[in-house]
Amino acid sequence: MGYDPMDNPGTIASTYLVDNEYSIQIIRWILKAINLWPRSTDISMVEKARSKFLIFICYFLMIATMVPSGLSIFMESQETFEVKLRSFGPLTFWFMAMINYSCLLMHVDDIRSCVKHVKMDWRLIKKVEERQIMLKNAKIGRFIAGFCTVFMHSGVFSYNVARVFSKDILYIDNSSVMVRALPYPFYSKILNAHFSPAYEFVFFLQCFSTFVVNSVTVATCGLAAVFVMHACGQLKILMSWLDDLLDGQNEEKNSIKQRFAIIVEHHLRVLRLVSHTERITNIICLVELVGCTMHICLLGYYCIMDWVQDNKHNIISYCIILTSVTFNIFIFCYIGEVLSEQGGQVGKSAYMTNWYLLPGKTALGLVLIILRSNTALKITAGNIVQLSFVTFGDVIKSALAYLNIFRTLIT
Repeated sequence: MGYDPMDNPGTIASTYLVDNEYSIQIIRWILKAINLWPRSTDISMVEKARSKFLIFICYFLMIATMVPSGLSIFMESQETFEVKLRSFGPLTFWFMAMINYSCLLMHVDDIRSCVKHVKMDWRLIKKVEERQIMLKNAKIGRFIAGFCTVFMHSGVFSYNVARVFSKDILYIDNSSVMVRALPYPFYSKILNAHFSPAYEFVFFLQCFSTFVVNSVTVATCGLAAVFVMHACGQLKILMSWLDDLLDGQNEEKNSIKQRFAIIVEHHLRVLRLVSHTERITNIICLVELVGCTMHICLLGYYCIMDWVQDNKHNIISYCIILTSVTFNIFIFCYIGEVLSEQGGQVGKSAYMTNWYLLPGKTALGLVLIILRSNTALKITAGNIVQLSFVTFGDVIKSALAYLNIFRTLIT
């Protein structure tokens, strides 16, 4: 974790594997934890069976918390409206995670293609300056993935720990009993989880389920961040090649054509990477956009309720989770904004070259690059909304508006 390839100025040929590992290391850890890291296509039958079993375990852990929690919310008549409302937020969070996990499973081949693409890009670079550009962008993607991982896990697990030290009121035969609280409600007709040893079993089951759900959330954010930032690095290299297209007045015509062919081919490679990334995150971003808007609204309301009730432990936990959720949707919008901006810069760089010194047909080729760059590179939510800073502002404004309406209706 502490190693920085920028401190190693060794030859590019000898360090590309190390650099590639540096760029994808964190998302590899995250995806392996939930069995989403793409495996080799020629693995043995035993490995395939093991992989399918681990996928089943992940689904089981998510369902083992989501279903009992849902039954408790909708079937337990003794639960107050406030308790049910507090449980509704985590229930939707688990539901979102199941959708995102299924989407990632369906796009494992796209993830494999992106991983191979990134590795090949590291292998193809020839200049130290290009390596520095790629490492700078890899460092940003790595930081986003790591920060999101630490923040999301710490936020939700701090809530679990806070719930352990809380008490719930259990009504038995017209009398009330104070019992230990679970992080998330559990339907009593499946198992009475308020007393030992059932309490400990359900608590640890919910903690494992929490780990899987958090890992799915940070995996989606980490994948988008690492692949998009890598694409942005490739676009910066592309722009430097455009600047050097006429590096020298007496360039041979064939040499210029060869450089231009490399530029066009590289531009198409970047577009393919962005296309694969968009395919992976398309539905996920739509789920996150809707879900984060709802969760910011609900978490804001939970904080208001705990402030009124002077429940400081829960306020701190909810604030951490609220910050994590807000940061999550901000990252999606940030990388969408950066990608769109970098894509537009390619067209400007092409126009700013000394195109009038190029041979006629080669100069016309620049027009195609400019026209293609006018079609914005973007990350969308379900092909409906383009993710950008404007979208992030709309999410925050919508969440606060819903919170105001929700608070007025409830009170």
